[in-house]
Amino acid sequence: MKFAIKGFERMSLVDWDGMVATTLYLSGCNFRCPYCHNSGLVLFPDQYETVPIAEILPYLKEHNDFLDGVVVTGGEPCMHRHAPELITALRETGMRVKLDTNGSFPQMLESLIGDNLIDYVAMDIKAPLDFDAYTRSAGITDRRTLERVRDSVEILMDGDVDYEFRTTVVPALHRPTDLGRIAEQIQGARRFVIQNYVARDTIDPGFLKEAPYDSERLEEFQRMMAPSFDECVVRDD
Repeated sequence: MKFAIKGFERMSLVDWDGMVATTLYLSGCNFRCPYCHNSGLVLFPDQYETVPIAEILPYLKEHNDFLDGVVVTGGEPCMHRHAPELITALRETGMRVKLDTNGSFPQMLESLIGDNLIDYVAMDIKAPLDFDAYTRSAGITDRRTLERVRDSVEILMDGDVDYEFRTTVVPALHRPTDLGRIAEQIQGARRFVIQNYVARDTIDPGFLKEAPYDSERLEEFQRMMAPSFDECVVRDD
């Protein structure tokens, strides 16, 4: 079976906190975040060669003495109907699996969790969970998409799988009031990550000129939001 794997990073120390991981990039996404730094993978996936699973699985088996797991990211992995087959094959090598998702495919997310195929979920919260905010930050045009994102939030907060919510903070899109609203809407979540913006390969070229928040500002956001979560951290790589 041909999976939509367009990137294979054999070892990463930054894609799963505290873990040595292999990262797989799946093509395509239903969001159009203007600041997305994987624009080629989202808009023009055919420019990349597909990595055969037959190349990946032997590597995982051979190096499971030092690899802790596999990160499945994108794009948006949950938009692919073959995601369960891919993740099953990864788990059969003995690897733990982390899923990165935008949360707009709650049925797939719930299925993967229910079948014990994933060990950790990192779900992006693109903006306050309001339609206008998500339209600006994620490019969505259908209110049902936002409802599905809210469903995924509920699945994670009510479930047993380990998870984090994370927001990439972009000065042009995320003000302190926006972050305060996010904290209210997902209050009680286990872990929230404030992730700094990196201006690279953006879908909207105008965002290449956008300067990120400085570290002091990120720490202010952390102090403001921390009371709403079990854990609140800054990721400023």
